[in-house]
Amino acid sequence: MLYYLFEFLEKNYQMPGASLFGFITFRAALAVITSLIIATFFGKKIIRILQRKQMGEQIRDLGLEGQNEKAGTPTMGGLIIILATLVPVLLFARLENIYVIMLIVTTLWMGAIGFLDDYLKKFKKDKAGLPGKFKVIGQVGLGIFVGAVMFFHPDVTIKREKVNPVNSQEAITQNSPIEFYNAERSLQTTIPFVKENEFNYESLVGWMGDTAKDYVWLVFIPIVIFIITAVSNGANLTDGIDGLAAGTSAIIAVTLALFAWVSGNVVFSDYLNVMYIPNTGEVTIFITAFVGALIGFLWYNAYPAQVFMGDTGSLTIGGIIAVLAIIIRKELLIPLLCGVFLMENISVVMQVGWFKYTRKRFGEGRRIFRMSPLHHHYQVKGFHESKIVTRFWIVGIFLAILTIVTLKIR
Repeated sequence: MLYYLFEFLEKNYQMPGASLFGFITFRAALAVITSLIIATFFGKKIIRILQRKQMGEQIRDLGLEGQNEKAGTPTMGGLIIILATLVPVLLFARLENIYVIMLIVTTLWMGAIGFLDDYLKKFKKDKAGLPGKFKVIGQVGLGIFVGAVMFFHPDVTIKREKVNPVNSQEAITQNSPIEFYNAERSLQTTIPFVKENEFNYESLVGWMGDTAKDYVWLVFIPIVIFIITAVSNGANLTDGIDGLAAGTSAIIAVTLALFAWVSGNVVFSDYLNVMYIPNTGEVTIFITAFVGALIGFLWYNAYPAQVFMGDTGSLTIGGIIAVLAIIIRKELLIPLLCGVFLMENISVVMQVGWFKYTRKRFGEGRRIFRMSPLHHHYQVKGFHESKIVTRFWIVGIFLAILTIVTLKIR
């Protein structure tokens, strides 16, 4: 909203300083500062409200050290993350941008699913919360929405750079002006370790003939659904000890912010040879607000936690990260960038699968890990949760750097 106000003041009254709001970097800086202030200042007030509403966490007895001390800690702290993300976006972003609209819908959609789950657990005293099938239905619904927008919306485009053929090879004259073909709707995305680091989903149905490309959305949308479901569930599983999910997600979000800014900038996308995606620069405003919200939430969620994010936060975080990656065409890098989420997911699948198999085969269930998800395995081994969180953060940073490096490996 402030963006439009200062745009009006600059256009009609040439107000000094109003033109700064035309710069993405300036608005991104304001967004992260505002989100930090909201999360730290209003976060305390939200925690007090949750305490008065007796929204304390009911801890399952897993036999972990220090577990009982967490009983009664307020949950549903994801409301802090949602509030601190959306307010700066509404203030500083261009709200007609289709990518910003998608992210706002994602935040509200997944936040509503998580909130309903937490609400049933706390107010209705239903320990199971929202049945898993309804969570999946919600995630599938979001996947259909995001996939359909990415495929059908006319503003979701990419631009290909014009290059000069020299001796049957593509070459770009240094210092020459950057020229692009007209914007085109495409399902082109980024994938490492191949020529030009590009992959087109149309190739999955290309063998069926040219007309089959009109129906590639039947393949693309299920892939989007799978990505959103997997990442949101991965974030949900990672939210098990103080500061783990929020800190890991902040590292991932910073990396995505870098990708979004580069992908939406003509000069830097050309210099770094990254796919140029018009209008994605505006996504940087959302991501910086999201990063500020996560870091501000850590003020209260770091060990010993004063508040837990609950499913309200964890499902929202996972949904936002998945949709961000899809928007900037980096979804195929998720297994590497979100490696911590992936490890948590796989540890649960392996543990449950092996237990069921051995119980059927030997009459007694056996375990691979002492406990799953993976972070609980290290807790049982005697590691303090602060050490576990710090080491998972380090792994997250390593994976983020490796993700960036892969863009130059062809």
